[in-house]
Amino acid sequence: MPMTTPAESVFAPLPNATRAARPEFESGQRFADIPPAHEIEAEISRLRRERNAVILAHYYQDGELQDIADFVGDSLELSRKAAETRADVIAFCGVHFMAETAKILNPDKTVVVPDVDAGCSLADRCPAPAFAEWLSQYPGHTVVSYINCSAAVKAMSDVICTSANACKIVASLPADRPIVFAPDRHLGRWVARQTGRELVLWPGFCIVHEQFSARRLVKLKTEHPRAKVLAHPECEEAVLALADFVGSTSALLRHVESSEHDCFIIATEAGILHQMRRRRPDATFITAQPHSGCDCALCPYMRLNTFEKLFVALRDLQPAIAVAPNVRERARAALDRMMEISARP
Repeated sequence: MPMTTPAESVFAPLPNATRAARPEFESGQRFADIPPAHEIEAEISRLRRERNAVILAHYYQDGELQDIADFVGDSLELSRKAAETRADVIAFCGVHFMAETAKILNPDKTVVVPDVDAGCSLADRCPAPAFAEWLSQYPGHTVVSYINCSAAVKAMSDVICTSANACKIVASLPADRPIVFAPDRHLGRWVARQTGRELVLWPGFCIVHEQFSARRLVKLKTEHPRAKVLAHPECEEAVLALADFVGSTSALLRHVESSEHDCFIIATEAGILHQMRRRRPDATFITAQPHSGCDCALCPYMRLNTFEKLFVALRDLQPAIAVAPNVRERARAALDRMMEISARP
């Protein structure tokens, strides 16, 4: 499927301007009076009740944060839960763009994150000013943005998608409508192949998923001939070509649950193994090996969140997420369109 990609000079690892430096949160005073390790889980539960808070956690968080959360899911599932919640406070154990999404959907609620610096390589490498300049080259295009982007980029988009619904979103658009897809080039290429649509791609990537090596995957398949390879569509095309199943985080988990096989090589962030092992204790899970040569792939941003930081966020209701009203309204329209298309039969 033919696709066009902007010049690589547009792509630069610029910082995400939505996360301003907050020196008051860097002070050691913020972490004063932390309960001892054996008490902190109970204290988090107490604060959750007192604050009428809900704790949301992504599948890529550490297992202990997944276990204490009220709901664990992928980006689409968490967006739906954020939109539905009646809680006064949302404590979001994930990365910054996820908490921003919760705030966009719940402007009157307090949304806190354990660590305000828990960012995303995709979001940070698609800065809004550069994205706006790039979009000026494609007038008349429908802008489909992966949810892994800042609120400012969402506000420049016509519709948001997740890896779980990207194909459905793109396929729903008029056949004669040219489409821009951002910020993940690998997901965009996969969606183009699945839908038969031509997409103009922003050249972004996830630092975790792009590490997976086709060469190392072939070696693992040789060592474990019974294993089925499951891969997230953020992986490189060569990796996806070797996979027995490609899908979103939640789709990978459902596939493991229903599969007749009991040995899997997993090419996505290793946090999902916590849920896979709980749901299939009989199965063997092997993490695909990235280029770096380690035996796991962990998102460094996701790992910034800890029990201690979650306790402090609920205690102090800080760091709190804020989104400017004009940005929030435009971003909300793009998110609402995603929800509406996703709900269609």
